Amino acid sequence: MALKTRVTEMLGIEHPIVQGGMQNVGYAELAAAVSNAGGLGLITALTQPDAKALRDEIERCKSMTAKPFGVNITVLPALNSPDYDAIAKVVIESGIKVVETAGLPRCREIWEMLKPHGITVVHKCTAVRHALSAERNGCDIISIDGFECAGHPGEDDVPGLVLIPAAADQVKVPLLASGGIGDARGLVAALALGAEGINMGTRFCATKEAPIHDSVKQAYLANDERGTNLIFRSLKNTARVGKNSVSDEVVRRLAEPGAVFEDVRELVAGAKGRELLQSGDMDHGIFWAGMIQGLIHDIPTCEELISRMVREAEEIIRGRLGGMLV
Repeated sequence: MALKTRVTEMLGIEHPIVQGGMQNVGYAELAAAVSNAGGLGLITALTQPDAKALRDEIERCKSMTAKPFGVNITVLPALNSPDYDAIAKVVIESGIKVVETAGLPRCREIWEMLKPHGITVVHKCTAVRHALSAERNGCDIISIDGFECAGHPGEDDVPGLVLIPAAADQVKVPLLASGGIGDARGLVAALALGAEGINMGTRFCATKEAPIHDSVKQAYLANDERGTNLIFRSLKNTARVGKNSVSDEVVRRLAEPGAVFEDVRELVAGAKGRELLQSGDMDHGIFWAGMIQGLIHDIPTCEELISRMVREAEEIIRGRLGGMLV
């Protein structure tokens, strides 16, 4: 069975399943595996040290798949901001046709660079008002992220069961549902709620092709739906990460009266998180994880995961749900 939606048609993919653009995880190995399985893989631009390295990674991915894949460009506040113009230029010159963006208003400048080249822009949002703004500014697809998601869920705390249909009621461009989705039940539910595809991050981390240490993958299996911490809440920059001794300490320190980011800077350093993913030392830094951990029970290949999800989605739609019609 194939699930045909506006998302599959616009992205040129077989199944309406998109890999999240994850820092220090979105390398060519994973992106190519997802695309080869019929979904859309994404290379994460900021995982690469500079635009030239991104160009090389795109070429490496092309050598691993003949199917469509995209690039994630996340705009983050930073003292030494990446050269986003150079990144966008590499994406354009490399012939990439799909870009996922996320982050600050600077994204609008990136969209203006990409759109004249026929690039499909997917923008990640955590609120309906943000989705409508992105739509007005020309984005082609909205990835709407519920409170369950890993990374930054925003400050409204609206879960996907409400956020997805709320967005579908107002947004005219296609929606990808993100956050708390990792199996066929989530895929079918997202479609029923008004989305035309899904975006998965944490679930793809627990696959054989994910370029991270096996100890990290085992942590996703061991944790249940309660195995995350919300950090930076008091700083109005909420982030959902995996529960470990480091994220526990971040929560403790920031709960102190008058606590500021400097109190936890050394704990949440990006370099430490990258080293954790590579070494498997689960108490070295923080790692991104969503509540979907509670529904992750194995480490399949991307092909096995996507094929299983699509097959089981058909069984749910034609079998269980169809059998309820009288």
